Amino acid sequence: VQLVESGGGLVQSGGSLRLSCAGSGRTFINYYMAWFRQAPGKEREFVSSISKSGSTRYADSVKDRFTISRDNAKNTVYLQMSSLKAEDTAIYYCAAGLLPSSYQYWGQGTLVTVSS
Repeated sequence: VQLVESGGGLVQSGGSLRLSCAGSGRTFINYYMAWFRQAPGKEREFVSSISKSGSTRYADSVKDRFTISRDNAKNTVYLQMSSLKAEDTAIYYCAAGLLPSSYQYWGQGTLVTVSS
């Protein structure tokens, strides 16, 4: 599976962005999908995940502000981000795996910068 993220950019605090992750291959529906992020000088951290059936999980720091979704017909997973804060500034990575919480495939990342 090859993953390509898009949708990052510069946004003001309180604003919104939607990230997209397009996957290749006909078996996209079989994969658990997730978003991770890495802020400057920090380790990569989990943001959100969505199962094959659509069950979702969120990090506490983004709960009620971010929404993950997937469109299997388009081989795409989305991350709708609202009420953005400066601390959301990071490179956001899309990941895919055949098992829960085990991601073998990663995108190249897309940069989100939130100005305060």
